[in-house]
Amino acid sequence: MLKLPIYMDCHATTPVDPRVLEAMLPYFSERFGNAASRHVYGWEAERAVDLAREQVASLIGASPKEIIFTSGATESNNLVLKGAAEFHREHGDHILTQATEHRAVLDTCRALERRGLQVTPLPVDRYGRVSAEQVREAITDKTILVSIMAANNEIGTLQPIRDIGRVCREKGVLFHTDAAQGLGRVEIDVEEMGIDLLSLSAHKIYGPKGIGALYVRGRRPRARIAPQMDGGGHERGLRSGTLNVPGVVGLGKACEICQQEIGAEQERVRGLRDRLRDGILERLSDACLNGHPEERLPGNLHLSFARVEGELLLLGLKEIALSSGSACTSATMEPSHVLRALKVGDDLAHSSLRFGLGRFNTEEEVDYVVGRVVQEVTRLREMSPRYETAEAL
Repeated sequence: MLKLPIYMDCHATTPVDPRVLEAMLPYFSERFGNAASRHVYGWEAERAVDLAREQVASLIGASPKEIIFTSGATESNNLVLKGAAEFHREHGDHILTQATEHRAVLDTCRALERRGLQVTPLPVDRYGRVSAEQVREAITDKTILVSIMAANNEIGTLQPIRDIGRVCREKGVLFHTDAAQGLGRVEIDVEEMGIDLLSLSAHKIYGPKGIGALYVRGRRPRARIAPQMDGGGHERGLRSGTLNVPGVVGLGKACEICQQEIGAEQERVRGLRDRLRDGILERLSDACLNGHPEERLPGNLHLSFARVEGELLLLGLKEIALSSGSACTSATMEPSHVLRALKVGDDLAHSSLRFGLGRFNTEEEVDYVVGRVVQEVTRLREMSPRYETAEAL
């Protein structure tokens, strides 16, 4: 039986998997030790942290020693960008990124610009992609870091990370990717892709909020960044502070589940996404897909509906959890910077919805959402003067 409300906003966050919660619970009560304490309670917590480090590392093809626990991808991005700028300031002052990055990268870059650094945000094509050749041409002898996200949080477009990593390795420039949206949804291997630094968050992969990690390459070559928080020398001196052991355990378990189930989950979620896309586009005219038609996250569908106000559409679909953009920008009335970078007009940008399907969605939910979206778009168009004008043309 269909249960309302329906959740389809898995790019904003995901529900904690029951298996993850089960793994975490003991570390709130009987196994409550501080992982830095030198007694039986601390050693027990330390063993749990070591296992989680192995689970995170295994998912991305890294060594456990290369995993630094943080509060999430936003902190990891800040640590990378500010840490690289500080550590390598004598070698260069240029950072290369792209126009559709998450605000956690773009806002940090703006903060660095105020400190005198040079930042180049590369333009994207109509699908939201940059090319490795663009990166090659933009790197200068002052470039210290290239930061390109693995997958876009709004339109789901996947970037050619392997090709960009190869260019950065040839040029001897550090390569960072914000993999918060891609991790666990598409295959990521830091060795094969030439990634030196990688940011991730647990709550995007059915883990708890407030915990994440940063991969820092340890050799061939070693990635060097300066710590941005002092006070105890935890996490190889890069991130001081008492570890959130229950959160770390949850992140580790979430990564383990992703590694075991990624193939089957990709196929199932992609099938649901295509069913949703086809159901809507076959029944509604003047609706279009944003982002790359193929090189995109399996569960991402981003649509614009002509002659419909996106906020009104969201209000009309109040029993369905959707988004009109990034969870970090949807509180503003400005058109999405991602859609602007794709040169989507303001009217269409304001009429866009992001559907994020995930592990716990069902075909029954998809069919219900198709019907409700078609019903509500049709209703709003019939109420709009712009609809009558368009019909008369």
